[in-house]
Amino acid sequence: MLIGLWIRDVVLIEALDLSIGPGLTVLTGETGAGKSIILDALGLAVGARADAGLVRRGAAQAAASAVFAPAPDHPVWDLLEDKGLSYARDEDLVLRRTLSADGRSRAFVNDQATGVGVLKEVGEALLEVHGQHETVGLLDARTHRPLLDAFGALDGQGRAVTERWRAWRASREAVAALRAEADRADAETEELTLRLAELDRLDPREGEETELAEQRAILGASEKALSDIAGAREVFEGLSPKVASAVRALDRARERALLAGAAEGGTAVRRLAEASAALDRVLIEAAEAEAAVDAAAEAFDFEPDRLDKTEERLFDLRGLARKLHVSVEELPALRVRFAERLQAVECSADALKAAEAALAEAKAAYLAAAGELSAARAAAGERLATAVMGELAPLKLEKARFRVVVEPLAEDKAGPAGLDRVAFEIATNPGEPFGDLGAIASGGELARFALALKAALAGRGAGPTPLMIFDEVDQGVGGAVADAVGLRLKRLAGEAQVLVVTHSPQVAARGDAHWRIAKAGEGERLRTAVEPLAPAAREEEIARMLAGAEITDAARAAARALIGA
Repeated sequence: MLIGLWIRDVVLIEALDLSIGPGLTVLTGETGAGKSIILDALGLAVGARADAGLVRRGAAQAAASAVFAPAPDHPVWDLLEDKGLSYARDEDLVLRRTLSADGRSRAFVNDQATGVGVLKEVGEALLEVHGQHETVGLLDARTHRPLLDAFGALDGQGRAVTERWRAWRASREAVAALRAEADRADAETEELTLRLAELDRLDPREGEETELAEQRAILGASEKALSDIAGAREVFEGLSPKVASAVRALDRARERALLAGAAEGGTAVRRLAEASAALDRVLIEAAEAEAAVDAAAEAFDFEPDRLDKTEERLFDLRGLARKLHVSVEELPALRVRFAERLQAVECSADALKAAEAALAEAKAAYLAAAGELSAARAAAGERLATAVMGELAPLKLEKARFRVVVEPLAEDKAGPAGLDRVAFEIATNPGEPFGDLGAIASGGELARFALALKAALAGRGAGPTPLMIFDEVDQGVGGAVADAVGLRLKRLAGEAQVLVVTHSPQVAARGDAHWRIAKAGEGERLRTAVEPLAPAAREEEIARMLAGAEITDAARAAARALIGA
């Protein structure tokens, strides 16, 4: 709902602050008083096209602010979020725009600078304008399908179609991903097979590089140790026979000394015995030392080519790791991944077939639901056409014909809303072809036709927008037709806020609030003023509209009768 309008230096308005209430607000005044300036200022605030001619003569710029109080669940809040504008659902929404004398303008939403295009989008979400020169909102063909769905209570079917469309889209994306994966897999299968064969042949083990490096170090040290042991072993070659020969020689020398008469305990014999015993001990120790050296050599013993094999294995592992751009430690895990990848490639054909079957099922489900929705829309379109036709005659549009076109779309145009193009079309005279509303209707007929549509839609789940503006919807009509216009405006105002510029007393009498627009001053000091009318003043204004320049008692009585009707 629009709750306030702040205007500065717009055409003949120098400064004006208006508070606007719910229901039907009527704006009246003499021709040329500037009633449309109020709407021009509101249009400026909500992003309508504007030129420098709106700037009051002598002023540097024009400015207008419109203050709205949308419901917390109004879609405008989602629009603000989509545009990146901050807001609070429990606070007012302020749209503001300035227009300089050189034609440049600036737009603001809640005091946040934004583009005029964004301001216009926000404005269109908050109000509809139906007037002599333009109609915004209802006659926009993009609104026809959601209006028809709401009129026909098709929200449930619409949600079902949306869900099936999302499932179909997800299935299409899954198939596309699997097909792309299959294409990539075909290109890499040969490479994967070759690399996996290399890994299988090498059969790398976790921790093997560290183990081989340690083994190589030990084997290298063992080889040097064996060389040293071999040098030590050479000492024992021929040692035992020589020692044994020396022992025998000493024994013979002892025997000769005894034969020559030397005493058994004599010094010579005793020394020879001691020498022989020492050599016996040497012989025993030498044998033990030789056995110890042999045992040490056995401790360092290994296959002759074991070191070569260890180094070759380590070289092969590191070479393959470099080739595959990984570390040696990653080779076992890489082998597993390659095997899984090849397994996935082998299974991808089955997965693709399953996904294609699911896609066909999802598509069929969507097309079935969309077909049912199309049939329901066609039926709802016929009911809406009948309802609108019933509203046309009282509004002096009895020669016009209205229809709802539900046209099937190509499958590639499928979307979450189904497979239909919905359009409201009119033929204003018998024999004329149907066409778009805006292209066929004109002037007051355009606004009255919008009123007929709104009246047909009211109370049928396709409720009006929070604010509807009708500019001289009663142009060229009077009497019963003007009364029919007023009655329908009043009915709409029971559901939403309605603002109407009117010359008809029958329409003005239906208002919940009445503003009189008048000019004040003269020459360059001429200004437009807006006066909210109290009940007595309102009666006088309606009497003026009935009688003209001279207001009679009969006109006043007629005004009271209209207000009380």
